[in-house]
Amino acid sequence: MFWSLMPLVIGCILLAGMVGMCSLQPGGTTRGRIPSYDAATALRADAATLGFPIRLPVLPPGWQPNSGGRGGIENGRTDTSAGQRLNAATSTVGYISPTGMYLSLTQSNADEDKLVGSIHPGMHPTGTVDVGGTNWVVYQGADKNGALEPVWTTRLASPAGPTQVAITGAGSAEEFRTLATATQSQPPLPASR
Repeated sequence: MFWSLMPLVIGCILLAGMVGMCSLQPGGTTRGRIPSYDAATALRADAATLGFPIRLPVLPPGWQPNSGGRGGIENGRTDTSAGQRLNAATSTVGYISPTGMYLSLTQSNADEDKLVGSIHPGMHPTGTVDVGGTNWVVYQGADKNGALEPVWTTRLASPAGPTQVAITGAGSAEEFRTLATATQSQPPLPASR
């Protein structure tokens, strides 16, 4: 039985090698090029479209935006005037830190618990961190695969209204702090194009 399958296995290995789907790299893998993403243009468009204040973080050299998008959270916010649950919108940009770690920044008109739950369900607040006078709530949690990446969140006020901001990712606490400072220190972008 074994010998009858051997030609088939060898044929599959040769075919995979010719097609280029498999490769052998004795020296290990190399880091690929980080995709670029125009965060400034995307966040300006979100500020003009989503109906809540959006900030453009001003990060130190070495930080690179690499992804982003809009999303929604069903029943994600409470209309305080009517007491109703409404859908919330999100604007997310992913960044690669100078150490190569991925962190994402999500800005939303959602309630804190709904925003955090949309990022990682089952998280719970474990403490706070003061970043330049702004209090960020730290959420932690775990799933069947172990600990989840932490989420830091705060509500930033502005004359145009509040925005719930959340940061998550594989970065260090210092990288979370850098992204938090770069975001909270900026005024909201203009809501018109």
